[in-house]
Amino acid sequence: MLGAGLCRNLVDPVSPTHIDHRTNPAAWATALGISREAIDIYLSSDVIDLHVDTFIWTRIFGYDPRKRHGQGLLRGRLFSQVDLPRLREAQVSGAMWSITTWPFRTAAGRAGAFAANLGRFRRIIESVPAEAVIVCDAAGYRAARAAGRHAVFMAIQGGNALGDHPEVLLARHADTIVRVTVAHLSRSAFSGSSASRFGAGNDGLSPQGRDFVFALNQHRVFVDLAHISSRGFADAVAVHDHTQPLLVTHTGVNAVHRCWRNLDDHQLRQVADTGGVIGVVFHSLYLTGTLWGRAYARDVARHIAHVVRVVGEDHAAIGSDFDGLIVPPTDLRSCLELPRLVQELLDCGISEQVIPKILGGNFLRALAQLRG
Repeated sequence: MLGAGLCRNLVDPVSPTHIDHRTNPAAWATALGISREAIDIYLSSDVIDLHVDTFIWTRIFGYDPRKRHGQGLLRGRLFSQVDLPRLREAQVSGAMWSITTWPFRTAAGRAGAFAANLGRFRRIIESVPAEAVIVCDAAGYRAARAAGRHAVFMAIQGGNALGDHPEVLLARHADTIVRVTVAHLSRSAFSGSSASRFGAGNDGLSPQGRDFVFALNQHRVFVDLAHISSRGFADAVAVHDHTQPLLVTHTGVNAVHRCWRNLDDHQLRQVADTGGVIGVVFHSLYLTGTLWGRAYARDVARHIAHVVRVVGEDHAAIGSDFDGLIVPPTDLRSCLELPRLVQELLDCGISEQVIPKILGGNFLRALAQLRG
């Protein structure tokens, strides 16, 4: 395990202060090389990222999300893309922060590790009450935004983190956990993974997986179909309560770039038919097939624009996967560059009325539908 000292060298902590770009939006537009129109749309929107994986690095080598960091030795590749000071400077009003658990523990070990990780992350957020607050519904988000705090939506990456009796932990934490991906990068007792080409299996939902979807529905926790196998996806759609919106929090679309992690148009429609939302990921590999940064914000916009064309303006969102071992587009290396995406959406022909829906409005509508 890497120590905190090495973490400091890798991610280059800097001053904790941040700029309030609302005081001089024209200067921010100039610095990012975009129009004032793009900045004004961005600053007037709810900006909610559906998938942030920063807590992985807290667990591995002590990365402190409360401190401001630079891009580090890898210049924003793989990690050091998000922290609370930068999110606040970027005016990201909310995000789903994921807890991922090593899948090869025993079931009891996974459940214990999840409980410990949830407690640890809760203590981190509660230590900076002026900066951030954990919320679980649209009303909580609105209160956080009104108070000028970043809204933390707690999420689980890989439902097998909850062990062999997930309904017990779901019942205990349903007031905190907002969404769960049924699968992650490996086959689990619930389902195969979209990473089946790497040995993860293309299994559909098991009987236990069906029970898990039922439990998520019962507790009104979002069923997130990112990472699940194609067979598991179809099975989950079939057994899911269609009065509740589905999520796919971080994905690309095959019509723009075919990839094992991306969705086809039929899958997009299945999510939209429930009132659900699809968050577009920022990983260069899924966007364009190149790994080390040869993608740009315009490529994210192309995937989003395809979602809008296929299922309409009410179902597209952003799910960056920042800090999830991704290589972001060259001009979107951290949350601080997010307004560039607004410019690219405008250039793609997305209207100024639709862009706020993509940045956060669509998710808030689905959240209100699920939880009020």
